[in-house]
Amino acid sequence: MKKCISLFLAVVLMTPLFAVAAKGLDSDALSAECAALMCVQTGELLFEKNAHTRHSMASTTKIMTSLIALEQYTPSRQIKVSPSMLRVEGTSMGLAENDIVSLETLVYGMLLESGNDAANVTACAVAGSIEKFAVMMNERAKLIGMENTNFVTPSGLDDENHYSTAYDMALLGCCAVKNPEFLNICSQKKAVVSFGSPEYERTLYNHNKLLSSYDSAVGIKTGFTKKSGRCLVSCAMKGGVSLVAVTLNAPGDWQDHKKMLDYGFSVIKPAEKEVSGLAVPVVGGEKDSVGLDSAWASLLSEKSTAVILTEKFLYAPVTKGTAAGEVRIMTDGKVIQKISLVVSENIEALPSGIQKESKNKGFISRLFSRFSN
Repeated sequence: MKKCISLFLAVVLMTPLFAVAAKGLDSDALSAECAALMCVQTGELLFEKNAHTRHSMASTTKIMTSLIALEQYTPSRQIKVSPSMLRVEGTSMGLAENDIVSLETLVYGMLLESGNDAANVTACAVAGSIEKFAVMMNERAKLIGMENTNFVTPSGLDDENHYSTAYDMALLGCCAVKNPEFLNICSQKKAVVSFGSPEYERTLYNHNKLLSSYDSAVGIKTGFTKKSGRCLVSCAMKGGVSLVAVTLNAPGDWQDHKKMLDYGFSVIKPAEKEVSGLAVPVVGGEKDSVGLDSAWASLLSEKSTAVILTEKFLYAPVTKGTAAGEVRIMTDGKVIQKISLVVSENIEALPSGIQKESKNKGFISRLFSRFSN
């Protein structure tokens, strides 16, 4: 059966759908050349400044390298470091030839100390070479929706063909923090790990100052090269809302991120809603129609629109809990979240031969459109 947008008789707002929008964030107030702010739960872009402009992203690249390592391989896997794996310049977690190190420890080395050596060792151990790992990175980027990104190195060292955008890096950040192990590692201010030949304990320190200066911060990754400037992908969580902020080439990145995150938390709030009187006709049942359980919750900003869709009708018997519609949360014409509506009770079929005319002969279509206080 095709779905249609259906009329429902009574609408009850249990709480305000969203808070009154705060004063907009002026892009001139940020030092960043490129910036983006995104809601993790919905994927809504809440703020942008040149968000789709291609730019090098330095060591924030290691978000992808770490995510691939955690997604596809056993974190406890032990790796022996070879000389070829260490042929990389820049920041280091302190690896040496013949060291024994776990894949998980390498992720700590990337996300805390921003070790280029850790990124190289990870790439070689996982894919066999830097080039083959770059292929994996770009394949994963396509799955995430990063349409203006191309990875060449696992560390983020400068390369003419190594680039992304603030928007794409926000997509990556949102994806990464949904991985519990990734989130656990990037949120730590310091960590004691063990590696070497023989192995011994050492302490790694996180370069992300937001973890100490912004109460809700939980990650994610810093970056810097002379070409890229200061780059930062951050995440903060408060009151059921998770936000990812990105800046590329931002001399004042710490303050930029505080402004962006404060703005995000001011314009997007958890919202609950209940719609009463929503029902779907039933054909051949002991009742003419069945109600839908329609309590739902979402994260909405002032730009959000909710559209309710239901089945045209259901054939009896109908089982409680069966999906028969959905709420679609939309922003700028795009669906950013879907919430199922389910049948509220069992409806038995009429005995064979008994016909019963439905009292419901169709519903008038309309949008359950933009809500405001």
